[in-house]
Amino acid sequence: MSSATSTNGFNIFLGAGLALALGAIVLLRGQDTASTAIVALTLLGAGITGVALLRVLSPFTTRDAGLSTVTGGRRRAALERDKLLTLRSIKELEFDRAMGKVSEADFIEMRDRLRARALRLMRQLEGAAIYQQMIERDAQVAGGGQQADGSRQQTPGACEACGAANDFDARFCKACGKRLAWSLDS
Repeated sequence: MSSATSTNGFNIFLGAGLALALGAIVLLRGQDTASTAIVALTLLGAGITGVALLRVLSPFTTRDAGLSTVTGGRRRAALERDKLLTLRSIKELEFDRAMGKVSEADFIEMRDRLRARALRLMRQLEGAAIYQQMIERDAQVAGGGQQADGSRQQTPGACEACGAANDFDARFCKACGKRLAWSLDS
């Protein structure tokens, strides 16, 4: 159900509630004012209840509700926090592999799961276009920066001593341990 369809559903319920309340007022003209008001307010309340019910149930009936719209408020903050934690987990996993704490097979399995989760969170937050470029760039860096002719390209974050790719916020090379040039001023 698209947002236009759900807006139409809201309008239908509110319109029906208002129309029924107005109809009750017209039909109960000669009756007591309190009785007429109670019937009219009850019918209006039924319309508002229909709107509330539609609003509650609409996320269950829509496809990819979290992926198609930009989220806001608390949900966005929670997604940002989850994304940050997932990216930090990937970074720690890469460090553990470099230190020899994780086998290559386990590393690949865990990395792929964490990347899929990070990608899903990023899509929910912003959309796929921006992050597709970032993923391609990160994949090239993770691949060692090899160009088509076999030469290594100097990537941002690469260690000047050994050429290993490092994170933008790293101060020391994760391969050789040497202090990185761009971290000297921080």
